[in-house]
Amino acid sequence: MINVCAAGFDPAVPVTGGNPQSVGEFAGEILNRKDKEEMKKLSIVISAYNEEAGIRTFYETTKPIAEKLYDKGWDYEFVFVNDGSSDRTGEILSEIASGDPEHVRAIYFSRNFGHEAAMIAGLDYACGDGLLFMDADLQHPPRYMADIVERFEEGYQVVSMVRTKNKSAGLLKNITSGGFYWVINKMSSIHLEPNASDFFAISSKVQKVLQKNYREKVRFLRGYVQNVGFKKTTIEYEAAERVAGSSHYSIKKLFHFAMNTIMCFSNMPLKLGIFAGMFSAFLGLLVLVYTLVTRQGAPSGYATIVVLNCFMFSVLFFVIGIIGEYISVLFEEMKDRPLYIVEDLQNFE
Repeated sequence: MINVCAAGFDPAVPVTGGNPQSVGEFAGEILNRKDKEEMKKLSIVISAYNEEAGIRTFYETTKPIAEKLYDKGWDYEFVFVNDGSSDRTGEILSEIASGDPEHVRAIYFSRNFGHEAAMIAGLDYACGDGLLFMDADLQHPPRYMADIVERFEEGYQVVSMVRTKNKSAGLLKNITSGGFYWVINKMSSIHLEPNASDFFAISSKVQKVLQKNYREKVRFLRGYVQNVGFKKTTIEYEAAERVAGSSHYSIKKLFHFAMNTIMCFSNMPLKLGIFAGMFSAFLGLLVLVYTLVTRQGAPSGYATIVVLNCFMFSVLFFVIGIIGEYISVLFEEMKDRPLYIVEDLQNFE
């Protein structure tokens, strides 16, 4: 487990030199720092990949809302994860972190490892009592921070943000998203909240569980968050328009993402071979009954033979393909390569 939460001011170090005014200012700074140390902290984890057009807008929009958390007795920090961006996202993040070193920390990957890996890195490096995960495109409204903090104060350990509407998604994406959750809930013994997104919050207790016990190479973090148990609740929200750029998830990536999720949470596909075998046996029994009843021998016709062969082989190869997918997951786990590689850290003491 990574522990990067640094200690603050050391009271054992004596204050020497300076005039009474500077000593007074320093004492005030100490008191202010001690007040903040007594506050709880919300770590806002943001994954950023090629977000140069909107990352600064995100920070400028979200920071004033985060400042209002002081009224509720909460401090805050931004943990930006630059997921190997090929544009100026890294440079802009460096400027933001340099301008606000007290509240902004930045993690820079050596290359693009993917959105899930970036969230895992934020999970590893965040130091707050509560962690809020959100995207950098402002589709996840920052105004819900106060509501999330209130849920933490009420004793909830997991807060899932459930999307009721997505203005920027087309009809096809909305239909496939709903279908995905329906399929995974039917195939898995774990119930996932429909339309739950990568906009969620967890306590530091849940953070430690995820750090220690959920380190798979093929993973579905939002599913794990709903799977760990603890006291949890939901908040509904309407996804806003992207502040800039476009979605980085193509249909191909979404399909791959869906397949990985099914592999993580269900072994039902492996049982399809059993069902396919039972169906084939039933089909053969029907052919046998037909032959005995009509006493005409086997059904005649070249087409019948070809169709049956094609059907049986398609079922066979489909089942083999499913087994191959599970083997590929095992292969990834056996290689045990790192989930991500950090090239640089900024404002981590």
